[in-house]
Formats: sequence, structure tokens, C-alpha cells
Amino acid sequence: MTEANTSMDQHELGQHNRGAWNKLVQQQCPWSQPVSSEVIEQAKKGQWTVYITPQPMPEGWLPTSVAGLKILCLASGGGQQAPVLAAAGADVTVVDISEGQLDQDRMVAERDGLTLELVRSDMADLSAFADNSFDLIVHPISNLYVPSVLPVWKECYRVLKTGGKLLSSFYNPVVFIGDRDPKLMEEGLIRPRYSVPYADVKDLDAASLQQKMDQGQALVFGHSLTDQIGGQLQAGLVLTGFYEDKQPNPRFVVDHFLPTFMATCSQKLA
Repeated sequence: MTEANTSMDQHELGQHNRGAWNKLVQQQCPWSQPVSSEVIEQAKKGQWTVYITPQPMPEGWLPTSVAGLKILCLASGGGQQAPVLAAAGADVTVVDISEGQLDQDRMVAERDGLTLELVRSDMADLSAFADNSFDLIVHPISNLYVPSVLPVWKECYRVLKTGGKLLSSFYNPVVFIGDRDPKLMEEGLIRPRYSVPYADVKDLDAASLQQKMDQGQALVFGHSLTDQIGGQLQAGLVLTGFYEDKQPNPRFVVDHFLPTFMATCSQKLA
């Protein structure tokens, strides 16, 4: 294998993934399709559900009423979670690196008469916010686009109020270990090739990495569970809930055999 060029710094990586997500918005990927006006109207009447994996979150992860709560939707642009929470009465801020994703939230807000604060920033940089700013953080599957999740958890802890919750989701890292040869997928075979933690910039050969970049695809990182779950504990959060969810549209062979989405509910107790 030809060694990939790992000289890309974090700023360059962020700029590349920003452009990749702007492209995904144009392609109307599933996480860039805004909720309908009907969904917003129901939320205004108190009938609402927020998703961070394909299935609804367990009862108790979100309060019955979010009216008046300050909520941060982190790396959560796309016009999905944030407008629903705002329609339900929350004071909602959205942070996303992609202006295209933020534009989806802006569109829903303007269409349905909602108020949202939109901030374009890397998910690990919440310096725009003071300590103890939010009652709740909603962080759907997105941290595979940053090289380290530890700064994300630390910032979440800092900006949460005491008693505040972080609701997050991410991939089971097993999805990153397999050879991606389409022939293997056609045959239903899994051939382990990569180790965790995984990184496109480290593990792909130079030609494959360049091809992915030339095609405008986002570069990804497969973080260990030690960093995904242990990192939250290390930051000072306490795990209060956990579930796994299946991929309804399997992309990898392993998706047919086990739930590859994971979600955590953690709390800042002090």
C-alpha cells in the first residue's frame, strides 16, 4: 500500500469537509432534507419528536416540554432537529461548519415563522458561547468528520449548565474496519483491513485518498468507543442512557448483522 499524505492540517480538513457538506446539501442527502411545515405545525401544538438516529429517542431523554429551554443543536444543521425544537418553544442555537446546512434551517425558520440563532463553526470550537450557556445539547451523528472527539466533549461540558444533558449519536466503529471492495459487498463478505481508530487521511493509500478528495467526498474518522463514550466521562459528564439502532438502508455488509448506530444520554451533574 502506498502511504497516504497525512500532512493536511485541521483547518484544511475543516475547509474540505465544509465544501463536501455544501455539496451534499445540493444533492439533498437524507441529513439535509428539512422537515415539512406540517411537522412544524404539529410541534407548535405540542406534538413533536426529535431524531438523532432513525428511531425516536427513548422516553425521558427529552423533557415533555422544552418551552423556554436554551438548546444547542451541535453540528446539527439541515433543517431537522432545530426547527422542531424551536417550534416546541425552545430557544435554539444551531452550530454547523456548513453554510449550506445552516441555510436549510434558515429556510424553515423563515417559512414557518421561527426564531433560530445560526452560527457557522467547527463543532469543537464553541468559543462563541460562555460557560453554562445551555440546558441541552443535541448532537446527531456528525463527529466522524473531526479528527478527535475529545475537544468536542470538553466544550459540551463547558457550555452545559449544571444538570444539563448531552444527547449524542455516532457510528459503531466496527463499520470502519472492513475492506470497501464492491466485489466483497456483492458477495456478502467482510474482510477486516483497517484498525480503529480509523482515519481516511492515515489509512487510505495516496491514490484512494486523492480520488475521494477530487470527488468532493467528506473525509471521515472512525473513533474508538474509549473516545466516544469514555471521552464523555473523562470530560466530566455522567452517562445516564444508551441505545443502539439499526441502519434502515444498509451501506455495509455488517449493517445487516448488528445495530451500527449508537446513542448516549449524558448529564453534567456538577
